Amino acid sequence: MEKRNRRLAAVTALLMAALFLWLAYAVTHGRCERFDQAVRDGVHAWASAPLTFAMRGITQLGSMVLLVILGGFLFWRLAKVGRRKEAITLAIAALGAEGLDQLLKLLFERPRPAVFFGLAQPATYSFPSGHSMASFCFYGALALIASQGAQPGARRWAIRLAAAALILLVGLSRIYLGVHYPSDVVGGYAAAGAWLLLVWAARG
Repeated sequence: MEKRNRRLAAVTALLMAALFLWLAYAVTHGRCERFDQAVRDGVHAWASAPLTFAMRGITQLGSMVLLVILGGFLFWRLAKVGRRKEAITLAIAALGAEGLDQLLKLLFERPRPAVFFGLAQPATYSFPSGHSMASFCFYGALALIASQGAQPGARRWAIRLAAAALILLVGLSRIYLGVHYPSDVVGGYAAAGAWLLLVWAARG
């Protein structure tokens, strides 16, 4: 069963990588402009002061500073209880996602969109979304580790659905605040999914 699951993870990773390459092609050839603008306008139409306050908090859940602090603590905790393989998997997934994001940003050099709510324009390039990639790999790996020993059923699904909801909220916050195009977020998820599943399939 374990070998079968790893094979499935590897195949899914290749599909996610193919999705990212297709989306990257569309972005670089200007084929996402209508989609991006329609989604940005639709999401921005929800704007309100309470929602903006909430989104500014949610977006921090994908920030490098928070994930480094939380990741360091969880690495130490997993290693302390004898789960070194899981600790290493979490570290590789999270740190690899950050490095891959920086490399892809430099490769595509997509300018940022006009931000909303008077926020400062981020200094880095836009595609793919780093917050989306980091949150997907970090919380995704954490969910896989936390649900590893759980029997198939409600508890396992609850862990994974909670992680998925958190990842989606972080991505939505990037669109809502105007710091990323929707295609940046989807691209971040696709690249992160490919990386995380490859790491999970290759673990010893």
